[in-house]
Amino acid sequence: MRFVALRAPWYKGYWAGGSLMMGGDNMEHAITYWVMWQTFHSPILAGLAVLTHWLPHLFFSIPLGGLADRFDCRRLVQVSGLLFITASVGWGVLFATNSLQPWECVALLLVHGFASAIWKAPDQLMLYDMVGPEGVPSAVRLMATGLTLGQLVGPAIGALLLTTVGPTVAIFLNVLMYLPFITYLFITPMTGHVRDAGRRAAAHWSDIISVLRDVPKYPAILIVMILQGAVALFIGAALMPLLPEFGGTLGVPDGAGYAVLISSMAAGALVSGITLEAIGRIRASVRVVITTAIAYALSILVFAFSHSYALSIVALFVAGAGSLITSSTSTTIVQLTAPPERRGRFVGAAGMTSNGFQAGSGILMGLLAGALGVSGAVAFGAVGILVVAAALLVVVLARGRRMPAPVTATIQVVDTASNPVVE
Repeated sequence: MRFVALRAPWYKGYWAGGSLMMGGDNMEHAITYWVMWQTFHSPILAGLAVLTHWLPHLFFSIPLGGLADRFDCRRLVQVSGLLFITASVGWGVLFATNSLQPWECVALLLVHGFASAIWKAPDQLMLYDMVGPEGVPSAVRLMATGLTLGQLVGPAIGALLLTTVGPTVAIFLNVLMYLPFITYLFITPMTGHVRDAGRRAAAHWSDIISVLRDVPKYPAILIVMILQGAVALFIGAALMPLLPEFGGTLGVPDGAGYAVLISSMAAGALVSGITLEAIGRIRASVRVVITTAIAYALSILVFAFSHSYALSIVALFVAGAGSLITSSTSTTIVQLTAPPERRGRFVGAAGMTSNGFQAGSGILMGLLAGALGVSGAVAFGAVGILVVAAALLVVVLARGRRMPAPVTATIQVVDTASNPVVE
């Protein structure tokens, strides 16, 4: 069925609220990063802005996933929204009083980073609860498309407000982006656990070790975690800050040319998400994840060496499409394969690599850029992803010769350690 998740009660409102909150998240980035740079002109502070956003994902994703397994996921997502609001109000007060200091920036960036980390696992459990296993591929893909829309629109709104009403009013208006989702979560009866009733184990720090120890029992989850970790580490969030440099190389240093480059990946993600939903039935498999990751890496490699503006736009468009399919399919596999009573912990473990490893992408890309230049650094990262993806493909093909026929995730769910979905 096409757009099957939209047929589920409560999903449309949840999708709209989540997309708005992601728009607010990225709108805040656009405003605060601009103010920090104009105030301090500090590359170190800019680097810390990236680290503080992703480090909470690296160190706390599994414990936060344990909280999602244990408690009402609506309340956890609301806590995330309130932390986003706290950060925005804090920025607004400091902007209004003209008293912004570097240590205050780091503190507010950490609050924002924790808000993002808290959101991830309960969000996925809410999706599963709303649509069930049959609708998970559609729900995850549509939500990823909506979040990409938020990532595209949020900075545009932030930039517009910066030039019209100024940063102080803009950051206070940013609060309005979070309120609809927080309100909607008081209305929906879905908790993230309606389909999986029963008492759940309390979250402990020991979950980190136990979950990581158990992940190899689920080869499909292990494979997508390794691949998503490679994508996050070798390219991750480090590509976007380098796009102005590529714009200059391509002869389009003006704002409009840069805007087209930065929007191309988001456009590719949006088109691929809508197209896949229109097709209506796509198998969620490890082979799909690996194939689209290879397509993503090859397109980034083409972009790194491109001297044509048009070719660069096409390459980034393909990269955006590959990125969305890879990430959404990976999340679907984790959702359908993880043990139900620990789904949040396994989602957190996957988030630890796919999100947390992005903390290292900026450092790695900076070191490589110093040694190889910007184009060489991006190309090296793309080759790193290709090597990891090729190795995993060999493993999957070798296992496929010894396993039964593939299982289509949208029809049948196989979640035992003895027969995981790896086809």
